[in-house]
Amino acid sequence: MLTEKFDIVIIGAGHAGCEAALASARMGYKTLCLTINLDGIALMACNPAIGGTSKGHLVREVDALGGEMGKVTDETCIQTRMLNLSKGPAVHSLRAQADKHRYQQKMKWRLENTENLWVKQEEAIAFETTNGKVSAVVTNLGAKYTCHAIIMCTGVYLQGRIIIGEYNVSAGPSGLFPANELSADLIKKGIEIMRFKTGTPARVDERTIDYDAMEVQEGDDTTPNFSFMTQDRDCPQRPCYLTWTNSETHRIIKENLHRSPLYSGNIEGTGPRYCPSIEDKVVRFATKERHQVFIEPEGMGTREMYVQGMSTSLPYDVQRAMLRTIPGLEQVEIMRPGYAIEYDCINPTQLDASLMMKNIEGLFMAGQINGSSGYEEAAGQGLLAGINAVRYLQGREPIILARSDAYIGVLVDDLVTKGTPEPYRMMTSRAEHRLLLRQDNADLRLTELGYKIGLASTERYDKMMRKKEDTAKLVRKLRQTSIAPGRLKALMESLGHKAPEISIKMADALKRPKVTLDALLDAQPVEGEYAPEAVEQAEINIKYEGYIQRQHAQVEKQKRMEERRLIDIDYLSIKGLRIEAAQKLQNIQPKNIGQASRISGVSPSDIAVLLVYLERVRRSS
Repeated sequence: MLTEKFDIVIIGAGHAGCEAALASARMGYKTLCLTINLDGIALMACNPAIGGTSKGHLVREVDALGGEMGKVTDETCIQTRMLNLSKGPAVHSLRAQADKHRYQQKMKWRLENTENLWVKQEEAIAFETTNGKVSAVVTNLGAKYTCHAIIMCTGVYLQGRIIIGEYNVSAGPSGLFPANELSADLIKKGIEIMRFKTGTPARVDERTIDYDAMEVQEGDDTTPNFSFMTQDRDCPQRPCYLTWTNSETHRIIKENLHRSPLYSGNIEGTGPRYCPSIEDKVVRFATKERHQVFIEPEGMGTREMYVQGMSTSLPYDVQRAMLRTIPGLEQVEIMRPGYAIEYDCINPTQLDASLMMKNIEGLFMAGQINGSSGYEEAAGQGLLAGINAVRYLQGREPIILARSDAYIGVLVDDLVTKGTPEPYRMMTSRAEHRLLLRQDNADLRLTELGYKIGLASTERYDKMMRKKEDTAKLVRKLRQTSIAPGRLKALMESLGHKAPEISIKMADALKRPKVTLDALLDAQPVEGEYAPEAVEQAEINIKYEGYIQRQHAQVEKQKRMEERRLIDIDYLSIKGLRIEAAQKLQNIQPKNIGQASRISGVSPSDIAVLLVYLERVRRSS
């Protein structure tokens, strides 16, 4: 058996595996990244898009900590749009259509040219432990790689099964090989496995599309970059197109539901609630007359177009028939049919907040193996797991991001505390402190941490500090500088406001509805030059000052809950706890009262009983 020594072994090279491998190697540890196929590195098996509502926040946070997804997206985007601009800044989200092949090439190049990082095409089939700690990974080629930490980022490859109508085959996404042996080893070692399902729509030949029958969806002329370090972005802004299903589309789907594996029982895994197949949408929303369909390019060097909104596992002939009922697709030819894929994942409540298994030291999990979905969710977990694997080897406390620190913190806390009965998707509504966790301030929230742990560069840190100092300076100027009624008159009247009769501070004028800082500075310039990002921060800080202060107060209250530690408690022995709560608490073993209060099935009355118990223990000791 071939044997080689590494510090950390990453299993899988999807979006989680790439970030995990880059993080651990850049922090100075000899890292091996194993993948079933080198051509599958950073594969966009579904939509070739990065970001979107809440997901854009995750990409910005990965970037602020020193990750790579944002940089590569900026280098390979072919359209960018800022979503939710009609709403407040808390939910503004950047989204980019990416050239999927160039994205893969760029990320693969990063991995291949990073010091301390080796990439090998082998399938991990088992791992070994010594005294309860991981010690080696065994591959299908007879190699054994000894190590002190393992990060599993297996995506949808574990016991992967592709399903198209009556046809099914053991496979990974896009026709790649599955990983059929590792699941058995996980079960053998006492790890609880779940079975999930996801899907993807057909890819069609652009030459057979009539764009004149569709509504063009152009990108935005100017948008910020995903990476705070990107200077000049070359984004060609290739358009997407909008069309709609109709009654004929729905008729064909309904008449063929008996052939759908989703309804015939051929699919056993649980699918995503927030990204249903077209057959599921037609059944669940029976009164809806039509559904949106977006035609999106897969890249600049291909004619493949992604049919967003038409995820399906219906038979091939049905897919073609239903697509040809849609305006603009009457003559369409399918290049790749849509499919469903079932795969094994773990119950994430077996992990602690560092993403390490509670009962196996040194074994970390990240990405879809934890029951999540999405490239961005995977990247955030991969980066955090890579950081914490290094800190585990260093004998240091893990980095735990609180729910008030980052969307990554919300994501991880939801998974390890509540678990997930279906593929988990990040949404802004999941973040209770979302006004503090905006995409525009991700660098201010996280770059200092990334710098301290050795991932964010000095250049990145200095840039963040300049933004922070310029914002504070501009806010002071706006609070100190008065503006005369005459200077405000034209601006206020254009917005339908009555101009004040006395001079007021610029900060007070800015708080009025529809008044922008750019317009206010045109009316009353202030001393100094300020970058656009500093102007943006100053405007948000002043306009939403009251709401921001309220959320900070909520965060402080939550922190007091997090400070009440829970260690080595036998919850089954506590009188007054409901049986369900006691069992959930015993199983998850929360670290503090705050985490305990978020466990599904634990009520406020259970928390009250727990607090009484803790007080009794404190007094007796």
